[in-house]
Amino acid sequence: MRCVIARYPFDLTRNGVLALMKGVTPEPVTAESVAIGRRRYPVKQVGQVITRQDRRDFTAGEVVRALTRLGFTCHIPGAAPAHALTPLETASALLGSPGPADHAPQDS
Repeated sequence: MRCVIARYPFDLTRNGVLALMKGVTPEPVTAESVAIGRRRYPVKQVGQVITRQDRRDFTAGEVVRALTRLGFTCHIPGAAPAHALTPLETASALLGSPGPADHAPQDS
């Protein structure tokens, strides 16, 4: 798959990324990260390995976009969860009051 990172075109494949990252020890994750195999790598570290560019030359977003298109799972801190709570659910959870499902009729 052709993608552009730091204004340079790259032809990347999922297997190619896996091969390049094989044997690379992950650095501590402090920001965006990507799951490759059973390990989580900082996105900037992966970008540096696959492009052979300095980390200052590209953004994490460019690498996240490319890796996501290749089928890797990227983790972005502060991103909304898969199921965002509604305001009613949030208030119920904070106040400890029963939610709408807890008001079901009871058999006597």
